[in-house]
Amino acid sequence: MTQSPAHRRIIHVDMDAFFASVEQRDDPALRGRPLAVGDVGRRGVVAAASYEARRFGVRSAMPSVIALRKCPDLVFVPPRFDVYRAVSAQIHDIFSRFTPLIQPLSLDEAYLDVTHPLQPYPSATAIAQDIRDRIRAETGLTASAGISYNKFLAKLASDYRKPDGQFVITPRMGPDFVATLPVEQFHGIGPATAARMHALGIRTGLDLRQQPLSRLLRHFGKAADFYYGIARGIDERPVEVNRPRRSIGAERTFEVDIRDWAAALDVIMDLSTRVWNRCTARSLTGITVTIKVKYNDFRQIVRGRTALEPVRDATDLVDRAQGLLAPCFPPPRGIRLLGVTVSGLRARDALAAPRQLALFG
Repeated sequence: MTQSPAHRRIIHVDMDAFFASVEQRDDPALRGRPLAVGDVGRRGVVAAASYEARRFGVRSAMPSVIALRKCPDLVFVPPRFDVYRAVSAQIHDIFSRFTPLIQPLSLDEAYLDVTHPLQPYPSATAIAQDIRDRIRAETGLTASAGISYNKFLAKLASDYRKPDGQFVITPRMGPDFVATLPVEQFHGIGPATAARMHALGIRTGLDLRQQPLSRLLRHFGKAADFYYGIARGIDERPVEVNRPRRSIGAERTFEVDIRDWAAALDVIMDLSTRVWNRCTARSLTGITVTIKVKYNDFRQIVRGRTALEPVRDATDLVDRAQGLLAPCFPPPRGIRLLGVTVSGLRARDALAAPRQLALFG
């Protein structure tokens, strides 16, 4: 696997604490205060946290009760997804002035291929700076950007100078930059995969680079080629315009195995809420619900069910996921990971207004 000699110029733009920043922009009384977007109820979950809240350890997907323990002065505001979608549309309009090659990842981040921009610029760095300046001028919000010769490194770079900064990883820097990073910081390597790598003695990009492809294939299957490449700073995936989203999911790996039904149900409710919030943010629903159960010996089962009617709201998603999980109890061994996914996606326009907040009473 070799990198093409004609390097692409890729920018990854990531809005800074997007939901929370929109709320602070629209309500001056919230500025400078630790803020969480979400619900404060017993089953509430943090959808987004301001940087002031993050300093206390508050993060997205954290149960609200835990967030309040970490930051007793935390202010909660309910999400306004219609506003976030409108601001996201403004931001994507700005992107389209620079290139037609845009791959949105969510409301608040996207890849841009600026190898051949619509207007002449001296560098991709200059384009990224102009994009960030226009976002600030037109929306009142800040964005961070990563610039590199592939998507993997551009996404890593956008995290490097957050918030309100940008960073460049050149072709000469790429392999060395990757070598020093812990594998859990690699985009595309989740907590479960990182744990498997740690068990194999792979803790850094350099450790990963030293593995023969045959060993990676044996342990990671079809993902091995991707891991083999990114350990060398190589990622040949193109920016995919209008890439259809196939599914929306979330999962959690536990520090301590769980065996209790009540504990598992709490997790299923949390994951279902997170998944439904993501569906709502994209005005999507789906007809297929799938759960994943991974045991402490790394064996896993996946159970799914497709219904005639799409998922209506978070409560409905919890009910469907719970029904799929119930036959797995009592578990034959400790559970180390649970996941919930919605697929068979379609627009929610024809559905009634979402009722997910009723879950948090």
